[in-house]
Amino acid sequence: MDRTKGVAYCGLACCVCSENTTCVGCRNKGCKDKDWCKSFNCCKEKGLNGCWECSDFPCENQMLDKLRVRTFAKFIAKYGEEKLMDALEKNEFNGMVYHYEGQLVGDYDKPKTEEEIRALIQQGL
Repeated sequence: MDRTKGVAYCGLACCVCSENTTCVGCRNKGCKDKDWCKSFNCCKEKGLNGCWECSDFPCENQMLDKLRVRTFAKFIAKYGEEKLMDALEKNEFNGMVYHYEGQLVGDYDKPKTEEEIRALIQQGL
């Protein structure tokens, strides 16, 4: 886990992403898609640390349409970013996988509800 990458404006967990080892994380302007990313541009414009701080959250946004991403953002809104990263780090240490090899999905994408994902974050597998 690389805590310096943190969490993206939308709630993606850059800190445990294994897809791009040279990326420094969304909020460090590392994402190659930042020019078209609604979360990146809107949060920068509004001076927010993430979508979870916005009074319009969750809004119409293709990233927030993803159950894992929206649930991570809601988790941060309720418990804070450090609490999410602590849980993700503990879960990674215990064998949970954020991205399966060559895929953009992992163990956190298996649950079908926000409640199930939140339980997975807090309790692991």
